[in-house]
Amino acid sequence: MSKAVEEQASLEQQAVKDEAYMRQAMALAAEAESRGEVPVGALLVKDDKVIATGFNLSICRHDASAHAEMECIRAAGQAVENYRLLDTTLYVTLEPCAMCAGAMVHARIARLVYGAADLKTGAAGSVVDLVRSRAFNHQLTVTSGVLAEECGEQLSAFFRRRRQEKKALKMAEKKQGQ
Repeated sequence: MSKAVEEQASLEQQAVKDEAYMRQAMALAAEAESRGEVPVGALLVKDDKVIATGFNLSICRHDASAHAEMECIRAAGQAVENYRLLDTTLYVTLEPCAMCAGAMVHARIARLVYGAADLKTGAAGSVVDLVRSRAFNHQLTVTSGVLAEECGEQLSAFFRRRRQEKKALKMAEKKQGQ
């Protein structure tokens, strides 16, 4: 087998793994949604094993830093008993914000795989690119757009439902006031 064919086969195998792990992250996002949180899920993988997971808990915990990625990174640090998470890949359903991107750089995560782009606060290329910035002493490899449509729809459906619920509540309040 030629080297080019081997490389292509390896890339295809990685793409299959990336989708499988992203589906696990989407399941974690669904768990966040079931708790009234914005549905974002994350997991950290090392040597083809999930070492930590996380999902948004900012609303429940009244903590702006309780993003899926931060929860996952904190759990991973405890699991490996080290704040350096070398040779790991973080999978997350939504492009990380600046806070989460900074934590990934500090933790020395090797690779980031995300689903939906965040055109408002994305810090892995959409608005700014902190994870690949040469200004820092560590850069991550980034794979974007894995199951992007499905991840984006999971978020869109949540916000659509939330707007409908708020509208229904306003209508009910208005009706009671009459």
